[in-house]
Amino acid sequence: MRVVRSIFISDIHLGTRACQADALLGFLRETLADNLFLVGDIIDFWAMRRHVVWTEAQNTVVQKILRRARHGERVVFIPGNHDEALRDYLGIAFGDIQVASEVVHELADGRRFLLLHGDEFDQITRHHQWVAILGDVMYNALVRVNALISFVRRRFGWHCYWSLAGYAKRRIKKAMQFIFDFEDAAIHAARQRGLDGIICGHIHWAQIREIEGLCYVNCGDWVDSCTAIVEHLDGRLELINWGADMGNAMPAQKEEACVS
Repeated sequence: MRVVRSIFISDIHLGTRACQADALLGFLRETLADNLFLVGDIIDFWAMRRHVVWTEAQNTVVQKILRRARHGERVVFIPGNHDEALRDYLGIAFGDIQVASEVVHELADGRRFLLLHGDEFDQITRHHQWVAILGDVMYNALVRVNALISFVRRRFGWHCYWSLAGYAKRRIKKAMQFIFDFEDAAIHAARQRGLDGIICGHIHWAQIREIEGLCYVNCGDWVDSCTAIVEHLDGRLELINWGADMGNAMPAQKEEACVS
């Protein structure tokens, strides 16, 4: 059991077959915190318009988050583009869960970070939603194929997790340029506000790195990579790579790249 000051998770995509709810439950059971920030796309209303998959594990995720809020943990829900319908309820608390468009969070070491989902920096999502929806369908198809590949790899005794979607992002030049442009726009937003960095989600690409003197942090997702960001009691940030195939194993960890 680890005890941290804050947990940051995004892109769970509850309501879809691709949601790795069991892995998320394992992470939440092993990690206690004072603050839990849900950084967008927690519920996938886009996918649920086409087909709803709501498993017992997904239901348990919701119950566990509500229970943590009832027991005094600060829980803040920042809606993303897939659950943008909840942006109509900004400033309202649901079962002790606060709904906000963004948050400025001060770490234990005094650094101040902007927390938001990140679709604000995605020109396709903002101005060409039909293209974004088509891309979402294609991404979900990749994730399904990846599940089959993972099954075959396990049958052959290859337990090291390999991501088809991640491989595609690394190999496709335009996808990588989109990620770089996204990161630059996010850092620009933090700099404009005089903050030390930004924590966001949206692009399903977990990262902690320094860009032009500021700290860029992306939570990743619980569809493909199963990653989260934690703030330790001293304010240090860490990327947790729980891994979609980890089961009961302890996660691989990556130490903070940005220092105060």
